[in-house]
Amino acid sequence: MTEKSKTENNPAGDRIAKVIARAGLCSRREAERWISEGRVSVNGDILDSPACVVTDSDKIVVDGKTLPAAEKTRLFLYHKKTGLVTTAKDEFKRKTIYDDLPAGLPRLLTIGRLDLNTEGLLILTNDGGLKRYMELPKTGIKREYRVRVMGNVTADKLKKLKDGMEVEGIQYGSIEAQIEKGTAPKEQSGANIWLVVSLKEGKNREIRRVMEALDLQVNRLIRTSYGTFHLGNMPKGSVLEIPFGRLKDHMPDYFKQAQEGGQQNANPKNTHKSKVKAGARAKPQEKYKKKHQSKNKNQNKNQNKPSAHSKSKAGNKKRPDNRGS
Repeated sequence: MTEKSKTENNPAGDRIAKVIARAGLCSRREAERWISEGRVSVNGDILDSPACVVTDSDKIVVDGKTLPAAEKTRLFLYHKKTGLVTTAKDEFKRKTIYDDLPAGLPRLLTIGRLDLNTEGLLILTNDGGLKRYMELPKTGIKREYRVRVMGNVTADKLKKLKDGMEVEGIQYGSIEAQIEKGTAPKEQSGANIWLVVSLKEGKNREIRRVMEALDLQVNRLIRTSYGTFHLGNMPKGSVLEIPFGRLKDHMPDYFKQAQEGGQQNANPKNTHKSKVKAGARAKPQEKYKKKHQSKNKNQNKNQNKPSAHSKSKAGNKKRPDNRGS
């Protein structure tokens, strides 16, 4: 390995974990773990630290296989149903969103999480850099939800949300909340009320925790938008890919940074589309990557239309899930 590849002092190139994530193999965090496990080599030398900057001239090998070229950035909107865990593998053997996704998709990472009983818009991408960009609080991307609560909603409680709250030692930022028009009951005591809630941080189970602290019980939670992406009328379980041109219009700052940084997956070249079959179950991502690559030449003209598919109801809802809003 050259000295330039071994050190971060090299101004050219990118960190090794970032490059692996761009290739669509995993997230940056997972790539760093793979490196610590000795699964990654650069120019024949096994890495023991992610503090390594590489360039296009370096040969990167992961698990004995040459790292594939970075894929073009792709982004999908998915209407998550309740009863599904937002993880690739669940220790309690519950159904995950990957069990529900249609077959034929590339390896996808979730941007943010939705917990077991939360439904609505979940964004998926093959680009680890875009995932990180959209999740970071400093990016300031707004998430909006419809929240059904039981309890007495008052102006004072809504003001507390807006001012920010501390719950069990955790400080939550400003949360905008208002009663949804046309849904307020004549008598609030013991009645369900729909709120429209927006926030920019999205900490673990944030909405449920702050509402509980205000004596409001959340009995339904639906994410309706994430930044400029909206759930709209997408059927439950359906997937919609955002065309690359539109994606660049939605995320101009990210692609400007990507272009300046020379990210290969932000380049519109090597475009390809995968077929999404309604009603089919997705295979484990690591197992069907090769199958998907063999289908890259077959473009599906109708892939940008939502494809609904039915599934059996998810498993055990009694087990706790501490991920997502």
